[in-house]
Amino acid sequence: MNQPLKIYNSLTRQKELFEPINAPYVGMYVCGPTVYNYVHLGNVRTFLTFDTLFRYLSHIGYKVRYVRNITDVGHLVGDGDEGEDKIGRMAKLEQLEPMEIVQRYTNDFHQVLDQLNFRPPSIEPTATGHLIEQIEAVKDLISKDLAYESNGSVYFDINKYNGQGHSYGKLSGRVLDELLTETRELEGTSEKRNPLDFAIWKKAAPEHIMQWESPWGKGFPGWHLECTCMSTKYLGKQFDIHGGGMDLKFPHHECEIAQGTGINGTDPVRYWMHSNMLTVNGQKMSKSLGNSFLPRELFAGDHPLLDQAYSPMTSRFFMLQSQYRSTLDFSNDALKGSHKAYKRLMNGLKAIKEMVYIPAEVTTSSDEVGLKVSTPCVQVDEKKVADIKKSVQAFYDAMNDDLNTAVAIAQLFNMLKYINMLYLNQLVPAALGEDGFAALKNNFITFTEEILGLVEERSENDAVLNGMLNLYREYKAAQQYEKVDQIRSYFKAQNLVIRDMKHRIDWAYEE
Repeated sequence: MNQPLKIYNSLTRQKELFEPINAPYVGMYVCGPTVYNYVHLGNVRTFLTFDTLFRYLSHIGYKVRYVRNITDVGHLVGDGDEGEDKIGRMAKLEQLEPMEIVQRYTNDFHQVLDQLNFRPPSIEPTATGHLIEQIEAVKDLISKDLAYESNGSVYFDINKYNGQGHSYGKLSGRVLDELLTETRELEGTSEKRNPLDFAIWKKAAPEHIMQWESPWGKGFPGWHLECTCMSTKYLGKQFDIHGGGMDLKFPHHECEIAQGTGINGTDPVRYWMHSNMLTVNGQKMSKSLGNSFLPRELFAGDHPLLDQAYSPMTSRFFMLQSQYRSTLDFSNDALKGSHKAYKRLMNGLKAIKEMVYIPAEVTTSSDEVGLKVSTPCVQVDEKKVADIKKSVQAFYDAMNDDLNTAVAIAQLFNMLKYINMLYLNQLVPAALGEDGFAALKNNFITFTEEILGLVEERSENDAVLNGMLNLYREYKAAQQYEKVDQIRSYFKAQNLVIRDMKHRIDWAYEE
C-alpha cells in the first residue's frame, strides 16, 4: 500500500493528503439524525460513507474515535430560527412525551443501521444530555462580544465575527451580500441585529414543550450549537474529520465553524467531508414528488416505485457502487443489477472461505464436500499471481483516492474470476503458490467483510444447509428423484441453488 490516503476537503475544495493532528489517533464527528421520524435513505447514504471511512481508517492502523450525535431538541421545522421544534411537533401530533418520540425513532435508526451492518460509533451523545455545555458556550460567546441577548433569545453576531478577521460563508462559498439578498425578513420586524445572525439559544413560547431554565429565561438551545459543544468536548478544540450530507453545508456546518472558532480561537475541523444526494429515476428524492421511500420499504419492496424487495446487503452494495461525492440514482434496473452482482460476490466469498492451500507435492483426491484439490509438480503461474497482487494494490489505491468504493469493488470482481477458476477446478491452489493463494483469500475476505461491510444473508445456518445437501447426495445416489426435487425446492425457497457439478455437489446463492 504505497499511495497515501487523500480526502476531498470541502473547505479547500480539493483533495488533500490526510495527516491527522495526533497520529495514530483520529477524531471524527458526523452529524447524526434528528429523531422525529423514520430515518430516510439520504441519511443512510451519509452514514454509510462514514461507516466505510471508519472501517478503512481502522484497517490501515489508525485508532479512531468516531462521534455521531443524536439530535433530540432544538431542530426547528424549516431548519431555521423560527417555528416549532420537530420533535415537539411530532409529540403533539402523536400525543406522546417528546422523549417517547425520541426513543421510538432512535430505536428505528439503530435497527436500520444494524440491518445494513454498520459499526456503532465510539460515542453517541445527545443534545439534551449536553445542555450544560451549551449554556456555558452561549455565556462564553456573549463574553467575547460574539453573541447578544434579544428578548430572551441569544444570537450569534455575524458582523462582529467577520470584524475579527473571520469569514462566515467560507465553507459553502456563499457571500454575505448574496445571503442578505436572499433573506425575506422585513426590516424592523426581527429581533436580530442582522438577518443572518443565527440563534444559539431561543426563548420558548409558553406552548413550547421542550424548554429549560437558563440565565436568559426559559428556552432551548439552537440546532447548530449542540454539534459544536459535543464534537469539541469529545474530540478537542480542533479535530480531524467532520462529516455530513451536502445539505448540511449551509447553514449548519457554516454556523459550527463560526461558533467553534469564536469559542476556541481556531478552526474546529481540519477536513470537512460531505456526501452527495440521492435521486430516483433522475429526479431529486422528495416526499412531495411521491418518489421518497424509507429503508424498511426498500427492504420489503412495499412501495409503488419498487418492482421487488431489495435486501439490506443488496442496498449497501448498491450504494457502495457509487463514490460518495457523486449523485446516486435509485432505479429498479440498477438495484436488480446490484442484487445479481452482490450474490456473485457472496458466492465467491463462500467458496474462498472453504478453500485450503495444499502444496504441489501433495496429491489429494477430489470429493464432493471439500475443496482440497491439488496435483503434483504444479508450476506457479507468476502472471496470475502478479495480477492478483495488482488487484490488491488497486483496491487500496482506490480507497486511498478519497474513498472511491466504486473502483475498489471493481477490483474485487477481478479477484473473483480467480476464485471461480479455483471453484470450478480450472485452477488448483498450488498454481498460485502459497503467497499468491494467501493474497487472494485473505484480502478478498478482508476487503469484502471488514472494509466494505458486505456479509452473507440467509435464513438457514451452514449446519442445516450442509445436512440437507448430504441428504440430497444420498437420495440422488439411491435414485429417489422425488425427494431430490423436494430438496432442490427447499433450497430455492431460501433463494439458494444446488450446483450439481462433475467434481462436486455444492449449494450457492441464487444470482
